[in-house]
Amino acid sequence: MTNDMTTGKILPLILRFAFPVFIGNLLQQVYNLTDAVIVGRYLGTTAIAGLGASSSVQFMVLGFCIGLSSGFGVPTAKYFGAGKYREMRSCVFHSLVLAAGLAVLVTTLCTVLCASILHVLKVPAEIYPDAYSYLLILFFGLPFTILYNLDASLLRAVGDSRTPFYLLVFSTILNVLLDLLCILVLQLGCAGAAAATVIAQAVSGIGGLVIIWKKFAILRPKKEECHLVKARVKEMLGVGVPVGLQFSITGIGNMVMQSANNALGSCYVSGFTVGIRIKSLTMGPFDALATGVSVFGSQNFGAGKMDRVREGLKKGVTIGVSYGILSGLLLIFGGTAMSRLFIRADAYQAEAVLAASAKYLRCMGYFYWLLGILNIVRMATQSLGFSGRAMFAGVMEMFARIAVCTLLIGSLGYTAICFADQAAWVAAVAYIVPICAYSLKAADKRLHSGRDA
Repeated sequence: MTNDMTTGKILPLILRFAFPVFIGNLLQQVYNLTDAVIVGRYLGTTAIAGLGASSSVQFMVLGFCIGLSSGFGVPTAKYFGAGKYREMRSCVFHSLVLAAGLAVLVTTLCTVLCASILHVLKVPAEIYPDAYSYLLILFFGLPFTILYNLDASLLRAVGDSRTPFYLLVFSTILNVLLDLLCILVLQLGCAGAAAATVIAQAVSGIGGLVIIWKKFAILRPKKEECHLVKARVKEMLGVGVPVGLQFSITGIGNMVMQSANNALGSCYVSGFTVGIRIKSLTMGPFDALATGVSVFGSQNFGAGKMDRVREGLKKGVTIGVSYGILSGLLLIFGGTAMSRLFIRADAYQAEAVLAASAKYLRCMGYFYWLLGILNIVRMATQSLGFSGRAMFAGVMEMFARIAVCTLLIGSLGYTAICFADQAAWVAAVAYIVPICAYSLKAADKRLHSGRDA
């Protein structure tokens, strides 16, 4: 079911769209949480360190694929909002072709370089086998990750956030069942956790493509529209690549942070891994709200309604900051209790791992409200077609993380790790807020010049 967001009350439209996205994001995090809880409870702290030792690389690679797929939805939503359905279907065709090429390229590179990546990250020897098997299998599953996120991006571009949610409900249940089968019954360890995730994502991706083809005729390209056009390729990559690179560039800073933390020993790797899993879970509402504001902005920009774009951004930031304050308090005061879900009391170095995780969450909680500004303002800038400007916020994050880890790790140790994210958020917010304001003015001028012409 399509959803035109160019008319009607703004906040209800954004929240109704964002809610299924939030639940979907929540379920997507259940993939990682299920792996971590089952591995941590049944295989121990060393195995959970194997899952988390390469989390920064996973973020960088998966983030690029997800970001590129999401970026392809921006021009699709713009043409849908403008009522230009032929151009919209052309975007769908180009998205599928470009995503297929991306899948082949990225999967090949990542699988070949998997061992080298782990060596660069200074993964401790005792967790290397688990880390390698887990990461390699996830890399083999990249085409399915790309396919699902492209499906979701195209469906959301026409206002449907429910179908991606339903797909995730089914695949999340499947993932949990497969985790139990592969880890507890087949005893495949970390490799089993990765295999369960890949199979579940494959179900989501293939199922989503079938649904689009059978039930969304408006998105199905006609025969005469299925040919590559240089200008369209340029348009799609011009939006998608910067969004993908934004995640990858941020991921480089995360890799430096991960490498520095890995060098501190497996205890801190385990604690950091648990903290990252909890952080990812609580970030769901930020991402969902930002997606809602982005799709709302793209459709209304396509319809030439900049007043609604601005109002949607203001309301989104207000809700985002409010959630950030509340979730930050939860991380500060409930970090230890949440971390205990992942670690048995009698596990090796259990108390030290819990202390490391709780410290990471506590330090992060004081700054969590900044994500209510960063994520939403950045996505709003992308929705206007200024992906390159939004991408530079990721560059700011990268430099800040690298600076903290390289300059302070020697004197502050794990404390520097606990404040690297916050430094990145401050730097990125200081950049993206004025850039978004400038981009809104530029979008206004673009619309007026179009009308004058």
